[in-house]
Amino acid sequence: MGARDGRGWQEEGDDRNWERVEYLFLIIFTVEAFLKVIAYGLLFHPNAYLRNGWNLLDFIIVVVGLFSAILEQATKGDGATPIGGKAAGFDVKALRAFRVLRPLRLVSGVPSLQVVLNSIIKAMVPLLHIALLVLFVIIIYAIIGLELFMGKMHKTCYYKQPKSLAEEKPAPCAPEGAYGRHCKRNGTVCLMEWDGPNNGITNFDNFAFAMLTVFQCITMEGWTDVLYWMQDAMGYELPWVYFVSLVIFGSFFVLNLVLGVLSGEFSKEREKAKARGDFQKLREKQQLEEDLKGYLDWITQAEDIDPENEEEGLDDDKPRNRVSPAHLGKKTSKLAWFSHSSDSQDVSMPASENESVNTDNAPGGDVEGETCCTRLA
Repeated sequence: MGARDGRGWQEEGDDRNWERVEYLFLIIFTVEAFLKVIAYGLLFHPNAYLRNGWNLLDFIIVVVGLFSAILEQATKGDGATPIGGKAAGFDVKALRAFRVLRPLRLVSGVPSLQVVLNSIIKAMVPLLHIALLVLFVIIIYAIIGLELFMGKMHKTCYYKQPKSLAEEKPAPCAPEGAYGRHCKRNGTVCLMEWDGPNNGITNFDNFAFAMLTVFQCITMEGWTDVLYWMQDAMGYELPWVYFVSLVIFGSFFVLNLVLGVLSGEFSKEREKAKARGDFQKLREKQQLEEDLKGYLDWITQAEDIDPENEEEGLDDDKPRNRVSPAHLGKKTSKLAWFSHSSDSQDVSMPASENESVNTDNAPGGDVEGETCCTRLA
């Protein structure tokens, strides 16, 4: 958009090319938002897409872009051509201006910028308190200025005949017999017919202008001119006390509290960022140690227990696997249960079955002896 020159806006071909580029990037941004919604969830998950402020800003920009594109296409579909970006009565070009906010997403990728931005956000509440204090100081000094300087800034030197300003750069004056600056030119007199300095804005005639003048002095922008004008109008005794105290207390003390708050919040956020980084490193180290310990325990158990080689371990040629005490206890309980069940089966078996079982399991001599005894019987 910024690459266009003045003639590019009027050339229809260039407009179409830029519109195609616009639609291309809109599709890219829409796909990006859609994939993020699939990956993180939309709203209800704790780490959902719309629970992040930067993602919410990105989502709003994409929605505004889609809305403007739909309006343009709807207007073209009706046979009308949008002129100046206006479609169906809406200025869609103004909606597209929201896309310039996309560079703000860079803040989320730069830790130092995150610290600065978080410092400013966290300082909003203390800055509000300081703003209330500044407003309180301005109100107090404005009320004092109303009591002391009301109507003092409208007198200046005029010629008697014809009545006109006697000075190219008018300044307040004081009448004869009063403290202040007097008109020394012949034929001039101090009259109260002047609007005042800065076209009548700098004065203490009402509360609003008094607050504006006090604010100007607090910012130290031309406060010496206001002091000199007031001294010309009423002398040197009182005005300097008012304005010097206002600058010292209002500018040097109260306004510098803003810098103090920002500096303090920046230090806190920097310490938090450092502590967060240290904690993350420690957590990763602990997780790595836990994973390593679990892996070593798994390897040890795999070496101690190998069910496939339990029977093969009885051979002398093959090494026997080590058995852990817990596994040995389990195997002992299983063997005890098996022997008990075998005894009960021997008691309940018929004689023929017992003889066949004993014949199969007994050595050769025993089988022959038992057979002979059976025949004799």
